[in-house]
Amino acid sequence: MLRDLRRRLTPVSPLTLAPNRVHEAGGRGRRAFALFQALRHAGPIVWILPDHIPERPLLAGLPEGLGERLILLTPKSATDLLWSVEEALRAAPVGLLIAEPKAALTLTEGRRLQLAAETGQTTGLMLIREGEGCPSTETRWNCEPAAGPSDSTLQRWSLSKNKRGTCGEWVIDWDGASAAFHMVPEAGERRKPQEAPG
Repeated sequence: MLRDLRRRLTPVSPLTLAPNRVHEAGGRGRRAFALFQALRHAGPIVWILPDHIPERPLLAGLPEGLGERLILLTPKSATDLLWSVEEALRAAPVGLLIAEPKAALTLTEGRRLQLAAETGQTTGLMLIREGEGCPSTETRWNCEPAAGPSDSTLQRWSLSKNKRGTCGEWVIDWDGASAAFHMVPEAGERRKPQEAPG
């Protein structure tokens, strides 16, 4: 009981994915978001993507320690991919499942994956293309690089769907090498000082 109370009182980062649920991330920075989440989850990381996709995570280029935990699966068909995702979500030792489906999931498929995540106590992250979100997803993120002319570490991650909380947008300064990050405050206009009455 005391543990549950502590859990409720401990502030949670807005970038923390709710456990035992399936989430979605889209946009040009969706893979960076997936790597960020992988660093924040302990245990094996299962990444499932269709075998025809040429862009695959390169073990030598991953943050330190992540390559040893990564299991990469490349099913040949959409049916095999979905089956692999469901089975991996049911596997209790998996820390995070990342998948790149070829097309949008149906409501029924999405619900099956949510049930599998609850059963295996596993968190899932589906990397989707624009307009391919599933209605049953817990959260939906849009991830874009926000780099300026002198900085390539900024990311803009916005939450457009959240079943259990509020939505928002955050600019993150993340170097891509560890789980550490900094929130970048919004730039505000400074108010001009008011003139003293004459």
